[in-house]
Amino acid sequence: MSKDDINKRIEKQKAKKKANEKKVKFAPAKDVTKKSLKDRIGMVGSFAMAMASRGINNNRIDKKTKQLRVLSCHGKGELPPCEYLRQSKVNPKESFCGGCGCGDRKQTWLVSDGNEYGKLDYPKVSCPLKMPGFTNYEPSSPDEAKSPITRRHYIEQMDMKDVDSVNVTVNGTPLDTNKK
Repeated sequence: MSKDDINKRIEKQKAKKKANEKKVKFAPAKDVTKKSLKDRIGMVGSFAMAMASRGINNNRIDKKTKQLRVLSCHGKGELPPCEYLRQSKVNPKESFCGGCGCGDRKQTWLVSDGNEYGKLDYPKVSCPLKMPGFTNYEPSSPDEAKSPITRRHYIEQMDMKDVDSVNVTVNGTPLDTNKK
């Protein structure tokens, strides 16, 4: 092996090591699928709160909140989707939360097309993981910043320009995130 081959190999190893250092390791989400009677009663209250917040005028959330909710559920770039995100069996183009217990129905699909009303459009909606953008959001604890970090902590540390770059539809209008 020549000196050039050895140097190339060393540079390759350094590049590989550097690439691995940049990768963020995420902690698994807590198990929210086991629900007690108290949890199930809370789900009924949460559903009622969401429906009331929609009102008779189909009230919707603002752009920034929806962007945070989309990040919390679907992820973006190195931020993986939520572990509880499920593809609909009714309509494979849609997704729903497999952690909250709401099931796979048109009313529970997270993001809907055009003027349709998706679950992430409700002014008040809860997340079983209490992620950013949701009514029951709780800031991450210091332990969540230790490797492997939680998705919640990662979102809290994101630059606002990265949050602003998430494409969402509000009131039936797709918002161009490239416009200022």
